[in-house]
Amino acid sequence: MNNIEYQKEKSVPEMQIGRISEVQKSSFVIRYGTEEFPAKLSGKFYQKESMFPVVGDYVKFQYNTQGESRIIEICERKNFLTRPDTAKSMKEQPMAANIDYAFLVMSLNDNFNLNRAARYAATVLQEGVQPVAILTKVDLCENVENLKMQFKQMLPQIKVHAVSALTGDGMDELNEYLQPGITIALLGSSGVGKSTLVNALAGTEVMKTGGIREKDAKGRHTTTYRNMIELPSGMIVIDTPGMREIGLCDVDEGLDDTFEDIAELAMNCRFRDCTHTNEPRCAVRQAIEDGSLSQERFELYRSLHEESRRSADMKAIAKARKEINRARRR
Repeated sequence: MNNIEYQKEKSVPEMQIGRISEVQKSSFVIRYGTEEFPAKLSGKFYQKESMFPVVGDYVKFQYNTQGESRIIEICERKNFLTRPDTAKSMKEQPMAANIDYAFLVMSLNDNFNLNRAARYAATVLQEGVQPVAILTKVDLCENVENLKMQFKQMLPQIKVHAVSALTGDGMDELNEYLQPGITIALLGSSGVGKSTLVNALAGTEVMKTGGIREKDAKGRHTTTYRNMIELPSGMIVIDTPGMREIGLCDVDEGLDDTFEDIAELAMNCRFRDCTHTNEPRCAVRQAIEDGSLSQERFELYRSLHEESRRSADMKAIAKARKEINRARRR
C-alpha cells in the first residue's frame, strides 16, 4: 500500500457519510471533505424499486482504496426536486436533493417566458425550496426594466434579479445567497447562461460554456448530466441539464404558493368548490372586475392547476396499471 492510499484509509473510516456530487446514469461520485471518489450502488438498491441517489444527496458509503466505493444508504432528505416525464410513462425525473435556493435562470432574449417561470416556481415551492429568478444577459437587452416589471406583475412572490455574468452588471445583488454551506440548484433551458453564471460566481472558469443559435435563440447543451460544484465562498451549486419544457404533476400547493394572492382570494369565495366562473359572491371574479387581479394572471393560475391535476390523474392511472401487471405476473 502506498502512502496516498494509507492516508486515505486512515482519514476515511469504513462507513462514512458523504455527498453525491455527480451522477451519470448508474455511475456516481461521492464528495467527502475535499476528496471525491467514484462509487457504485450496493446490491440492495436493485432488489426492489428503491429510490436511487441524486446529486445533493447525503449517503452512507464504504470506502474502497482499490476502486469504486459502495453506496449503502441514502440519508434523510430535506427536500427532493423532480419533474414529471410526461412524454413517456409519467415517471418522475430526479433533479437534485437538499436544496436551499433554486435559481430560475432565463435569458433576456427569446427565452424569456413567464409561463415557464411559473412552472419552475411551483415545482420548487412544492418541496419547500425558495425560488429566485435570475434574468441573464442584460447586456444584450434594451428593455430590461420592462421585462423585470412584467415578471414582478405576474409573479410578485418571487425575487427577481437582472444580471450580466460577462459585464458584472447586477451580480452584486446575488451576494446575499453566496453563503458557506448554502446549496443552490440552477434550473433553466439550454443557452440561458447557467455555466457562465457559475463561472462568474466562482471567479474562475469551472464550467465549459456554449452559445445560442442566432436563428432561434435556443442553446447548445453544455451540461449533459447533473453535478455539484463547491465555490471558493463555500457555497454549493448544483447544475442541471437544460430543460426546454417542464411539466407539472400534483403540485397544487406549489402553485398556490406561487400565486399566493389568488389562493387567498379563493378562500373568500362563497362556495368552497367555486370554479370562479358564474358563482355568486366569487371573490376571484370580483377582484378581476375591480382591476386588482389581472385576467392574464388568473388564466395562467387556472391552466397550470388543471395541468397539474390532470397529470396527477394520469400518474395514478399509470401506477394502477403497473400494479395490475405485476400481480398478473405472480
